[in-house]
Amino acid sequence: LVVHGDVGQCYGYGAKGGSMFVLGNAAGRPMINSVGSPKLVINGTALDYLAESFMAGDPLEGGGFVVINGLEFNNKGESVSLETPYPGGNLFSLASGGAIYVRDPFKRLSESQLNGGAFTEMTSADWDVVEPVLEKNERHFGITLQRLLTVEGEVVSPYRAYRKIVPVKSKTLHAEAAWVGHSD
Repeated sequence: LVVHGDVGQCYGYGAKGGSMFVLGNAAGRPMINSVGSPKLVINGTALDYLAESFMAGDPLEGGGFVVINGLEFNNKGESVSLETPYPGGNLFSLASGGAIYVRDPFKRLSESQLNGGAFTEMTSADWDVVEPVLEKNERHFGITLQRLLTVEGEVVSPYRAYRKIVPVKSKTLHAEAAWVGHSD
């Protein structure tokens, strides 16, 4: 699914698979309750509660993920980086699977915005999964990989340009799982 503009509330609600590409921004709660292997590229940003209750599989094993590129277009039609790639405060709230890849070379996204997610190292295996999706994004919108990897006029590695966020396991759920697995 390719959207040449912005999308509204709860975009991708309950998605189970497929690929979605959004040229602009997403309103609140995109990809809520999504499972399996959906893939979403938002070239702008999302307002809040991105990937709330996201239950996709591990992207390194074919599961789902979201990419936020944090771009907007000026009045000349040129892409420029947003001041912050994600303005909200509830990123990955209640999520149990999948990943979010955020173009954030200046590390403006803070841990206080991750309500259920944690930053982790982005590896070459991650880039092997994300790169082909960004190449499709390029074919749809003309936003080149070189543009996405350009920071202050210099092309940088994807590991500097992007950050990976994964869900954090709830301590409460760990305690319940231990209790359920306990036998006398």
